[in-house]
Amino acid sequence: MEKKRWDCTALPKGWKMEEVTRKSGLSAGKSDVYYFSPSGKKFRSKPQLARYLGNQMDLSSFDFRTGKMLMSKLNKNRQRLRYDNNNQNKGKPDLNTSLPVRQTASIFKQPVTKVTNHPNNKVKTDPQKAVDQPRQLFWEKKLSGLNAYDIAEELVKTMELPKGLQGVGPGCTDKTLLSAIASALHTSAAPITGQLSAAVEKNPGVWLNTAQPLCKAFIVTDEDIRKQEELVYSVRKRLEEALMADMLAHVEEAANDGEPLKEEGAGSEDMESV
Repeated sequence: MEKKRWDCTALPKGWKMEEVTRKSGLSAGKSDVYYFSPSGKKFRSKPQLARYLGNQMDLSSFDFRTGKMLMSKLNKNRQRLRYDNNNQNKGKPDLNTSLPVRQTASIFKQPVTKVTNHPNNKVKTDPQKAVDQPRQLFWEKKLSGLNAYDIAEELVKTMELPKGLQGVGPGCTDKTLLSAIASALHTSAAPITGQLSAAVEKNPGVWLNTAQPLCKAFIVTDEDIRKQEELVYSVRKRLEEALMADMLAHVEEAANDGEPLKEEGAGSEDMESV
């Protein structure tokens, strides 16, 4: 393993950053990042670092992998803090718990009597108002142009949909179709069948079924299920290999960290024998 250590300027004075690159094994070329406090304590993750520093430093914009502050996140946090401060200064809620005064023509002001345990109190519901609110047509198009980024501000690759899924509606792209299907899977307990009416292609604004995603009717075949099972098995196999390689690397690192201690202990025993 190759180790490099240098001062981390983003953290308080005296903090060190170490990068360990593995040269052999299944995880060859993989790098791990660690941080050392001025007293020599080792930190392996950002949550450990945040718990140790506490209120000394805000690590919300700190990138653990590069050891730098992400300026885009830092500016967003400043804008959010400035917005919260402005809203707090605009107005405060009225926390007065005194009873209101009855506005009558009487000479003397009479307070309102508050009754909370009346035996005839009942909660009434209107079944007409309890139905679900209607959904806006083509609301999934509002999510077009929005992309997901990781902590290093790199674009996350979107998944590819099967060729059998085709969008319905004006300007329906693959990203809009993906948002519609994901929303339907999370919010609806009914089966996902797509738009069963053929008239939806002629006039989507009239014949669109809002309970189904913006896609044409499709059928999941046994071949599709078999391909999906093979894909899941392949991903699980790669995950197993990655976890095994990471575990072996940690064992090797722990063994290397313990070798100097064993040598020092052997030297002390030689001194005692002399």
